[in-house]
Amino acid sequence: MALRDKRNRPVVAVTGMGVVSSLGTGLEENWEALVAGRSGIKEITRFPTTHLRTTFAGTVDLPNVDLRDLKLTIGELAIDEAVRMSGIGSPGDFPGPLFTAIPPVELGWPARRRLYEAVAPEADEDAYDRMCRAAGLANDREEFEHSMYGYVSEKLADRFGTRGAPISLTTACASGATAVQLGVEAIRRGETEAALCVGTDCSVTAEEIVRFSLLSALSSFKGPPEEAAKPFSKNRDGFVIAEGSAALVLEDYDVARARGARILAVIRGAADKNDDFHRTRSKPDGSAVIGALRATFDDAAMHPDEINYINAHGTGTPENDKMEHFSLDKVFGERLRGVPISSNKSMVGHTLTSSGALEAVFSIQTMHAGVIPPTINYKVPDPDITLDVVPNTAREQEVSVVLSNSFGFGGQNACLIIAAEPA
Repeated sequence: MALRDKRNRPVVAVTGMGVVSSLGTGLEENWEALVAGRSGIKEITRFPTTHLRTTFAGTVDLPNVDLRDLKLTIGELAIDEAVRMSGIGSPGDFPGPLFTAIPPVELGWPARRRLYEAVAPEADEDAYDRMCRAAGLANDREEFEHSMYGYVSEKLADRFGTRGAPISLTTACASGATAVQLGVEAIRRGETEAALCVGTDCSVTAEEIVRFSLLSALSSFKGPPEEAAKPFSKNRDGFVIAEGSAALVLEDYDVARARGARILAVIRGAADKNDDFHRTRSKPDGSAVIGALRATFDDAAMHPDEINYINAHGTGTPENDKMEHFSLDKVFGERLRGVPISSNKSMVGHTLTSSGALEAVFSIQTMHAGVIPPTINYKVPDPDITLDVVPNTAREQEVSVVLSNSFGFGGQNACLIIAAEPA
């Protein structure tokens, strides 16, 4: 008999995972660092930081890789690990669609400068027209491909042989969770028996540092870089930008069991809710975040009392941490005080569009290991945030159902409820 969830839909299983972050390459290396409370945050060396307020990040530094190809390369590494773990299909022939969370694509300052300096100015020609003329004369296919939004997804689809047109998506910092949500929904609708979901982001550039600094979003901590990310602490001063990729292989539970696959976890609930309050800030009343949380519990047909660990969005910005606490309190009530919560971003940094995928992988590993990674740098608790933050040292505890939160700029919010076997 086919296994169905409480809403009579196919149960969605996770059968493979892969991850790359500032902590290392591969699930084993990342997990070892997480439970040890090690930070991947370090001083930036890929460009000068002399005149920047923020000089550190969670970079992924791979030798002999063009920075323009870095998000593609780490996406390949994460997917390769996930597909190998799942044992699905055959090399270069994945039996399902691809959903890729990636950042918006545009020409950065270096590329614009190269174009601007490639041709001599003409009379009455502004800088934009000059760059357009240079681009036309150069007819550089490689530069053109790198400026295409779907470039990474197309290359990943070719490399792993996924089915149909690959989907590229950006929902700000909720993107990684949204990619998983789309894969879940495709399987539930019966459109596919498997889906490949990946988030990959390598946005540590001088341009991005300046942009986020102008938004007063980045930490400008003056001490050791590894102590900069301080989610839920009273002295938090912003997030630490980082790079990373994570991939998950999703399958119809019955199909996965029939082929003898190891079930790593099941996705019980996935939902999102957006608001239109501000380009970067959440609605002051928390209605959008609260709505995303409640929609996820409704999708899972579960009650908040069933959650025994929360993998927080936990960016370390003053407003975001306050809003996450406020919204969780409204949904969980008094029981929230007894639910352990931690932020992987305290060690990995904030990997932006890929963060939801990384945290889904780490949530599943938390259940397998029976160990909750800590929130490091939690030395000055915020008295207004009354959460059971796992502080500084990992906590051994059985975990069977996780809520993973992803809240993005522009009021784009997505949550996942992930449960251990048996389904």
